Order: sequence, then C-alpha cells, then structure tokens
Amino acid sequence: MGASLPPKEANLFKLIVKSYETKQYKKGLKAADAILKKFPDHGETLSMKGLTLNCMDRKSEAYELVRQGLKNDLKSHVCWHVFGLLYRSDREYREAIKCYRNALKIDPDNIEILRDLSLLQAQMRDLSGFVETRQQLLTLKPNHRMNWIGFSVAHHLNSNASKAVEILEAYEGTLEDDYPPENERCEHGEMLLYKISLLEECGLLESALEELRKKESKIVDKLEYKEQEVSLLVKLGRLEEGEVLYQALLSMNPDNYRYYEGLQKCVGLYSVNGQYSPDEIDRLDSLYKSLGQQYKWSSAVKRIPLDFLQGDKFRAAADNYIRPLLTKGVPSLFSDLSSLYNHPGKADILEQLILELEHSIRTSGQYPGRVEKEPPSTLMWTLFLLAQHYDRRGQYEVALSKIDEAIEHTPTVIDLYSVKSRILKHAGDFAAAAAFADEARCMDLADRYVNSECVKRMLQADQVALAEKTAVLFTKDGDQHNNLHDMQCMWYELASGESYFRQGDLGRALKKFLAVEKHYADITEDQFDFHSYCLRKMTLRTYVEMLKFQDRLHSHVYFEKAAAGAIRCYIKLHDSPPKSTTEEDDEMSKLLPSQKKKMRQKQRKAEARAKKEAEEKNEELNAGGASKSGKRHVKPVDPDPHGEKLLQVEDPLSEATKYLKLLQKNSPDSLETHLLAFECYTRRNKILLALQAVKRLLRLDAEHPDSHRCLIKLFHIVGSMNAPVTDGEKLIWSVLEAERSTISQLHEKSLVEANNAFLENHKDSLMHRAAFAEILSILDLNRKSEAVKLVEESTNNFVPSNGALGPIREWTLKDCIAVHKLLGTILHDQDAALRWKSRCAEYFPYSTYFEGSCSSVSPNSIYSQLSKNSEHESSNHSTGSQNAGPIKSNGKLDAFKDLTI
Repeated sequence: MGASLPPKEANLFKLIVKSYETKQYKKGLKAADAILKKFPDHGETLSMKGLTLNCMDRKSEAYELVRQGLKNDLKSHVCWHVFGLLYRSDREYREAIKCYRNALKIDPDNIEILRDLSLLQAQMRDLSGFVETRQQLLTLKPNHRMNWIGFSVAHHLNSNASKAVEILEAYEGTLEDDYPPENERCEHGEMLLYKISLLEECGLLESALEELRKKESKIVDKLEYKEQEVSLLVKLGRLEEGEVLYQALLSMNPDNYRYYEGLQKCVGLYSVNGQYSPDEIDRLDSLYKSLGQQYKWSSAVKRIPLDFLQGDKFRAAADNYIRPLLTKGVPSLFSDLSSLYNHPGKADILEQLILELEHSIRTSGQYPGRVEKEPPSTLMWTLFLLAQHYDRRGQYEVALSKIDEAIEHTPTVIDLYSVKSRILKHAGDFAAAAAFADEARCMDLADRYVNSECVKRMLQADQVALAEKTAVLFTKDGDQHNNLHDMQCMWYELASGESYFRQGDLGRALKKFLAVEKHYADITEDQFDFHSYCLRKMTLRTYVEMLKFQDRLHSHVYFEKAAAGAIRCYIKLHDSPPKSTTEEDDEMSKLLPSQKKKMRQKQRKAEARAKKEAEEKNEELNAGGASKSGKRHVKPVDPDPHGEKLLQVEDPLSEATKYLKLLQKNSPDSLETHLLAFECYTRRNKILLALQAVKRLLRLDAEHPDSHRCLIKLFHIVGSMNAPVTDGEKLIWSVLEAERSTISQLHEKSLVEANNAFLENHKDSLMHRAAFAEILSILDLNRKSEAVKLVEESTNNFVPSNGALGPIREWTLKDCIAVHKLLGTILHDQDAALRWKSRCAEYFPYSTYFEGSCSSVSPNSIYSQLSKNSEHESSNHSTGSQNAGPIKSNGKLDAFKDLTI
C-alpha cells in the first residue's frame, strides 16, 4: 500500500489507513489531502479518501473518488479492495464480491481480502465459494485456530458434516496434551460440543456419546454436557440411563418442561398429540404424584397433569393447582390455563370449579373443605379469573359483570382495567376498550407494557394521533415518532398500518407496512458482523442456528402480516387509483408516442434531480452536526412522511407481486398467501397462476368458504373468456380443461351444481352460506334476491354447553361484520344490510359496528358510565373524600367522544 510514494507520503498513507480503522475520519482526510497536493493522480490515496468520505455520509463524492482512483491504477489490489468495501457498505454484495475477486487476481494471497470475501460468501450463502476461500485461508495461515474452525463450519454449512468432523479432528491433532490454557477453556469446550453435534448430525450416535464422555473434563458447560448426553442416550434407546439423567436434571431445575417431556419418553409415556389410553393416564398420574412429593415447590409438576387427566381426576388436580395461585394473586393464571380450553369438556369443569370456589368464598370467606379464612383479595382474583373465562367463551355480558364487581371490590388493581379493556375489545366496543386501557396506563405511568397495551387499543379504535402521542412517552427523546421506527417497533407499525388501511389512507398504510419489511432487510444485514465474531468467540452451535433462522426469517408472522398488508394496499390502489394518476393518464393518452416518451424521460430526470437535491440538503444539515470523528448526529428528514410518493406507482400489481413471491416462498401453508395470489393473478389475467393458487387453497382446506369462492370464481372467469385463437391460448385452455377434471368438487358438475353441493354439505354454517350466496349472485344476476334471503334465513344456534351462566351462540362478531359487508357492497341490498345490522345488534350489544344498545355509541353505554365515574371520582377527590385511593382520571376520556368506528 502506497509503495509508489516517497517515504514521507508513504507514512502519510499508512496514517490514512490507521485513521480509517480507528474512525478518526477528519485526520485521515487531512493526510489524504496532503498526499494529493503533491500527487493528485495517486489512485490508492484517491480510493482511501473516497472510503473515508463514505463513512461521513458523503456517498456521491465517495463513489466519484473511488472510481477515479481505480481508473488511475487498475492494477492496484488496494483500489479494488476499497471499491468492494464501498459496495459492501451499500449492501451491494454481489458487486463487492466481483471487486474482491479482481483484487485477488492481482494479489491472490492477501489474507485481509480473502477474509472479507469469505464473510460476503457466508452472507450470500455462496457455500461452495465459502469452502474454497476458507481452505485458501487455512493453507496460507495454518497456525491460526479461526482458520481451522472456519473451514470446518464452511463444510458443515455446505451439507458435508462428516468432512467438518475430519477437519476438527485434524485441528485437535495439532494441539498439545495440556491444551487448552485456562483462558481458552470455554472456547475449546464449545468447539468440542460443536463437534459432538456434528457427529450426531452424521448419525454416529455411539461415536458422539463416546467422544462426549471422553472429553468431559474439557467441557466447561456442565449443564449442556448433561443435556447433550441424555439426548444421545434417548436416541440410542438406552432409556433406563436416560431416566436417571433426567431425574438428575430435574433436581437441578424442577420447572423445566422439556425435562419432564424427556422423562416421559424414557418411561414410555409420551404422546406427540397428547392422546393417552386410560391405563397410560393412570401411570402418568402416579408418576407425577411421586415427582410432586420430590419437588413440592415446582409449578410445572402440578400444571402438566392438567393436560392429560380427565373427569374427576382433572377436577381435583385443577382445584389443587388453582387455589394457592388465587390466594397469592397471580394475574397470569388464566393465560396458564388457556390451552386447556382446547380440550373437550375441560372448560365446563373449570367453570363449575371456579364458581364453587367463588360461592364458598362469598358465603364463608374460605375454600370448600378448609377451615382457614382466605384474605379479602382472594375473592377479587377469583372474579378476575371468572371474567377472563367468560370472555374466552364469548359471554361478554357475564364477563363484564364479573370484572365490574372485581373493580368495585378493589379499584386500585391495574390488571382489572386491562382485562376489562380486553373484554370490551372482544365484544366489539373499541372506543371503550381504549378508554379503559388508558385508565390502566395512567395508574402506573412507568409501566411500558401497560402503555403498549393502551397504544394497541387506541390503534384498534383508529385513534392514531392519540396512539402516537402515547407511544412516544417511552422513546428516547420523548416526542420523536422516528424513534419507534429506529427501535424496530414492528407491532406498533403493523397496528397503525392496519388502522390507516381501515380509514382508507393507503399512503400511510403502505409506509407502515413497508417499514416492517425494511426491518427484516436490516435483520438480514445485521447477521454480517456475526460471521467473524462467532468464529472468533467459538459460539459455533449458536452461529449455525442463527444462520438457519436467517434462512427462514421471512416466514415470521410479522413479516407475513406486513407483506399481506402491503399487497392488500396495492390491490386496492389498482382497483381505485388516485384521481391525479387517472388524470395524468388521460393527458398522456392524448399525446403521440414520441411525446409520451419525452414526457416520461422528463419526469424521471426531475425525480432524479429532486432526489439529488434532497441528499445534498441532508448533507448540509448533517455537516453542522458532525463530530470530530466525522459522524453525524442529525438524522435526514423524511421526504415523504405521508407516503404520497408510494401511491405514484405505474403498476401496483407488479409491486404487489414482489411481496407475494416472498409469501409464496416462505409462508406456503397460509391460506391468506394463496387468497392474495388469486386476487393478484386474476386481476393480471394470469389464469394458470390463479389456478395454481386455487389448487394450493384446495390442498390446504378444500371445505373453507374462501377456497370454494376462489374455485368457482376462477372457472366462471374462464367460462366467460373468448374462444382461444393463438397457440398459447389453446395450450392454456387445454391445461384448464385437464385440471378441471382432476378437481373432485367440479368433476362432471356444472358450476351451479358444484355450488349447490357445497351448500348442502355446509348448510348450518353462516360463512359457508354467505360464500354460496355470493357465488350464486355471480353465476346468475337474477338470483340476487334469493341469495340475500338465504343469508338472512341463517340461524344463530346455541352451542351445546354445561356452562352455569349464560348461553353461548355459534356466530362470531368478525363473521357477522363480514356478512354485513357482503350484503351491502357485493349483493348491493341496503335494506337487507340494515335488517342484518339490527339483528346483530341484539347478538352483540357492545359492538360499535352494529351500534348495539350497550356500545359506546349508545347514551347508556359503558363509555358513558366511565365518563360519569371519572367525573364523580374527580369531585370526590376535590371535596377531600376519605374513601381509600380514588382512581386517577386519565384526562383523555373526552378524546373518545367523537370517535366513530
């Protein structure tokens, strides 16, 4: 580096490199300018100056200087390396790899360039190239531990675990007998555990166990040692030894559910689906009773039997489990028990049990069969549990009466207000839910969780401005909304995006959804630093797990929601384009082709100029906030805060398809993925791709209303198409005909007959009847009134239940809202929609959508009661009431008065 310079300037060049590495960018620039004053065409100095400017956010200058430096010295590996680093900083990894390869042609044994190349190959999953580069590094520097480990990991990632084991064994052969020294014991132990996991992956279980026991003294993590040993023993079928080890592990941590699961496997009493024979249940019961004697303070040993016990034994075990937790006042008790509601009959037993406890505490102040009196709080926590129970069962009126009684009993417990807010949300009164969540928040202004719950309720009530003000109370600067984006607060961005979408603000909705997508791109980028860090620190098993997680990153539920939200926005944008876009298209259509081309070029140039000016303005703003190191503290201003530019896309459906492909690749088992695919491809007239989406829907759930809807719609579209003319059209037609005969729902049936058969199979289901009615109106416009009548004749039956309080009906609020929208917007019968609304207002009296008698749109609503209570408490407080602790009014209840859902 700098070899062509005189000694003085060569030393200055070394100073530039050192300043770059130590982030003293101003110092490096000064040294670069000193060299360029004498040698203005020195390529390596120009490149290093550009790299330094890049770190100071002066990208346009940086690229210009680096390109100029490379042009002046094409044979310099430094210039190519710097160009690669510049591309790497902009996440242009493929271009960076090209630059590194060019640098290696000039200097093939450069360790630093090889190391940088290997990191990029790991990032891009160029695994064969990664193996090759790591082998070259090992050849050049075989006395470096990291090169051995890197070569082994490269083979493992390239699906060659046996080769990875050979490399590690070869590395161990280079070590002394007394290795490792005291300060490297942890790293060496991790390497040994990694080697054992590789042997296990290869299927060499005996060898893995032998190696594990042989190296026991050199493995520092004794817990991991025991867990690995017992895992190998179980896989080898040595269950008696495994049982002894699991007992030892339970003595160390009797609340680890995995240890109990492992113990059950060892004694032959484990079922993946949780189904057991009566004999197995008896044996499991005796096993957990004996474990309960050993680990009396363990919560897990009491909770696990609730999953497999039945009838009276379940009731006794549940009673034994619930009582002490009610006495202690554990708010998470219902969350702990909620999975039991998926077991037939257990919800009824729990209801009877808790009602008996409530009755006994009310009448005698003690549990049934007990002499000791319970503290007054036990009744409150029992009511709290009952309220959540009835909320889960959809009996909102009973749930609200229980939670109101609990609040009256102890009005200072925050959890009561949070649960009441949740019940109101489920009942459909989002305004009152938000008000109660805010009341809970104001009772503890330092609790981030309660604040977040409040924000979530406000967004569900479409109170976005109020939600933002509440959310930023816990950001760094207190009032900067951008901090929520910097903190990658994805739940907030998803909820606000959904709210904007409901309100029809597609620009802001898109901005929120795409912000979440950007977070996932950042998470992908964040793995880059770990490629070298994990090899150096020897956290190899975790490193491999992290890479596997990154490979399936886009299957995460938050990304799925964000991508689906963005696709829905683009579909809506396609169906109803903004007026300005339509007007521009009308003007463009009047122009000649040559004029259109000129106009588009002019628009593109104007956009590019505006972008460059914005960058320069940001650089000027940031220049004043630069520190001595050259770093900027002022963040660039968002040029499109309302997402207006996001709406100015020429082809919304092609944008939607980008995200759709990611969903199809990473979330193929989601119905929504293929529903969105169907909607996109039918609009783009991609009939075969739409057919593919329908086939996947049928494979996932052939009886789902949406699957049926898409199937009939597709073949109705096909039936209305003109006869094929071109060879391509004829080929598509022949494929459709061949595929239709393989679909059982349509085999030897017309679309009307298939629709009738669907209704016959599901005539008692509201949503299936609605799907039938929609398709009926599409197939025959003259039968719309018949379709409407069929929907209105649906009956909301009671669900069979042994519940002691209140009936439970089949229909859900979400389904009834969907049917109302169907009647009003698709079947276009406003009278029927009004009748349906009146009918559902009786079923869901708290729903603001249906304007039920108890909702916040009603003058006698809970919201009105809350307002009166707050005013009453404020007056009590002002008159110096002696009553214990009045609840602090949140001062924001007025914000909900103008709320409309």
